[in-house]
Amino acid sequence: MVDASLIKEHLEVVGSDGGHVGRVDHVLGDQIELAKMDLAGGFKHHMIPVSWVERVDDKHVHLNLTKDEAKARWTEKPH
Repeated sequence: MVDASLIKEHLEVVGSDGGHVGRVDHVLGDQIELAKMDLAGGFKHHMIPVSWVERVDDKHVHLNLTKDEAKARWTEKPH
C-alpha cells in the first residue's frame, strides 16, 4: 500500500486508464475525500479508499482501477 502522507490536496486522481476521477480534497484516515467542486464528481464529495492507490507522483494520484470502476464503487460523503 502507498504511504498516505504522499497524497496531497489538489492532486488530480486518475484511473488506471488515465481517466480523470477527481481531485484530492483531504485524506481522512484510510479514505480520500474528493473535492466537490469538480464536474467529474457531480459537485458532491465522494470517498475512495487509499487501498485503491497504485502510486503517487508530483501531479497525480494513480488508482489501480479504471475511471469507470472507481466511479461505480466510490461512496458519497454523508452530509
